[in-house]
Amino acid sequence: MLTFIPTPIGNIQDITYRAITLFEDAELFFCEDTRNTKHLLKLLESRMDMRYPDAEFVSFNEHNGEERIRQYAEDIACKRVVYVSDAGMPVISDPGQLLVAYCQKEGIAYDVLPGASAVTTAYAASGFEEGKFLFFAFLPHKGKERTTALNEAMTNGYNTILYEAPHRLEKLLSEIVQIDSDRELFLVKEISKQYQYYYRGSAEELLEEICQINIRGEWVVIIRAKKEDEAVLTFSEALQMDMPPKIKAKILSKLSDRSVKEWYEELVRS
Repeated sequence: MLTFIPTPIGNIQDITYRAITLFEDAELFFCEDTRNTKHLLKLLESRMDMRYPDAEFVSFNEHNGEERIRQYAEDIACKRVVYVSDAGMPVISDPGQLLVAYCQKEGIAYDVLPGASAVTTAYAASGFEEGKFLFFAFLPHKGKERTTALNEAMTNGYNTILYEAPHRLEKLLSEIVQIDSDRELFLVKEISKQYQYYYRGSAEELLEEICQINIRGEWVVIIRAKKEDEAVLTFSEALQMDMPPKIKAKILSKLSDRSVKEWYEELVRS
């Protein structure tokens, strides 16, 4: 039996009794990082009186996942196997998806335990009353792919949840300000940890505030959708608009990663 087990995203006390029981009985652990999993189990042993498992620990990630499945196919079918991410809900934006697909294809029994999730915890804390949202995980780090993904997140009509690293948070907020400085955002720093903090306000307000604080730690960013009575200009709509090149170049620059000068030169040539 293969079981996917959520792990705490901050506070060790968020582990479940069911997870501890399965950890104790496991024969094989697939881990995003074996060092982090072993550290977690040691903490559970010392603080929650868990019996440390007599098990094999194997790394399983996006680079070696297919190979690991071939290597441990017999164990997956016959042993008590668990899969854990470094923190939070496994499989969601996570290489555990490979194992789920494999079990479905081969008819192998598997189970997914409910548990800690930064996505749902952050959304519950946001206070946004809309019941629907989209999860984008991490945006591409740079280039046209990032610009395209962010524009989609800003214009898809739904509240959209992103993960962001602390060293790119200011860049993300600056990019959002360029597109829509008044867009309402909700930010969460270090969910369930000692320095957890919530921030809610316009993109411009939060960019100014974030520049004054220590932004180290893990962040969740929720972009609130435009209200139905507020117009949203997409890149494709801006490109088709009939207007003077100088004005059009400024709009296209805000919706892309190209400068006003680059757009102006292209528009006057066409």
